[in-house]
Amino acid sequence: MRLAVKLALGLIAAVGSAQAAETPQPIVLKAAYLFDAKSGQLTNGGAILVEGNKIKALGAQATPSNAKVIDLGDATLLPGFIDAHTHITSEMHDDFYKGFHTDMYRFPAEQALHAAVWAKRTLEAGFTTIRNVGAGEFVDVGLRNAINTNVTEGPTILTAVHSIGSTGGHCDQGPFPPDRIEPLGIMDGVCNGADECRAAVRYQLKWGADVIKICSSGGVLSEADPVDVPQLTPDELNAIVSESHAWKRKVAAHSHGDLAARQAVEAGVDSIEHGSFLSDETLKLMKTKGTYLVPTRLAVYWVNQMAAKYPPAIAAKARATLTEHEQVFRKAVKMGVPIAFGTDSGVSPHGMNAKEFALLVEIGMQPAAALVSGTRESAKLLGISQEVGTLEAGKFADIVAVKGNVLNNISATEKPVFVMKRGQVVVQP
Repeated sequence: MRLAVKLALGLIAAVGSAQAAETPQPIVLKAAYLFDAKSGQLTNGGAILVEGNKIKALGAQATPSNAKVIDLGDATLLPGFIDAHTHITSEMHDDFYKGFHTDMYRFPAEQALHAAVWAKRTLEAGFTTIRNVGAGEFVDVGLRNAINTNVTEGPTILTAVHSIGSTGGHCDQGPFPPDRIEPLGIMDGVCNGADECRAAVRYQLKWGADVIKICSSGGVLSEADPVDVPQLTPDELNAIVSESHAWKRKVAAHSHGDLAARQAVEAGVDSIEHGSFLSDETLKLMKTKGTYLVPTRLAVYWVNQMAAKYPPAIAAKARATLTEHEQVFRKAVKMGVPIAFGTDSGVSPHGMNAKEFALLVEIGMQPAAALVSGTRESAKLLGISQEVGTLEAGKFADIVAVKGNVLNNISATEKPVFVMKRGQVVVQP
């Protein structure tokens, strides 16, 4: 009898020890300031209680006796940053043609290893969530899945698989000789006519697309197409948007040109990416319909920095875009067009995403509004605002800290001193 009691007590103790081991120690983060992305206000004295992968409570009272306290001192606590426009599976080379040559000679598995490095670098830069808007050979899908299953480190990824566009357009490959490089087709996102475009959407959904990315106008970094020419007809746009929305997927439309953007907005896309040459009429329509502008100022800045090393046709488009893009952005801010943060990272080196904050402030946005664009508003655009984007009890513990008062020095976002993704510390002092 005594032996049975001892065994029972031992079993209870073992179960209790196992449960204790499975329950992570609560963490309390403290700092001199906390940025409330919900209100856009900075408060003095921030404290966040994290239990498991969620935020449990905010405020000084949220400090249980068994918690591990991380006091970051003179720093600002913020929601994890969200980049709504990245290309995490590629990165441009200083030499434009050498970059193409390098990518073409990498096997998909090799490219995936590079992408994993870029993903880790992006996470360590404070970006706990990204939207990837187009990739090849399913490297983006594999990377997303590997991160979700803790095989490798990186931000939470919502991805588009292949971008969708017309033959010869910005979402197509370059004008390579067809006998040497096989032209892309519907499964690769290249489509002509409403039926083909609807099928292209279905293929991306089949392979796990979280969002649909389209090219409604030409691009800066493609040699053969002018930036202001519409590349999808209204019928094609309507087919893409209706199919995507039926599957509860949002649509991001690459568009520099005004007519292309306006047609995309009229078709019901959820965001216009870049928007370099938008008219007042199109901006007003975007505000009325709640269509987001994702300005990707970092891409505009970076391509101009590198223009002398790019082919002449691309350099000319880059220089023409710089001033126009700033003027459009200033108007959009003044009008109250919804703005979400996006960098086009991959055009610029991965890991410097946060420079977008300072660039947005430089061309007319208030620091608090820039931070909101990269947290609360990006979460809304991505459809994940119930999970991330603000520091609130019940949301995932995606948290960043930067030195000092961030509203006094927006560039502090470029060197975070602390990064946590879903309760796991990634970067700390």
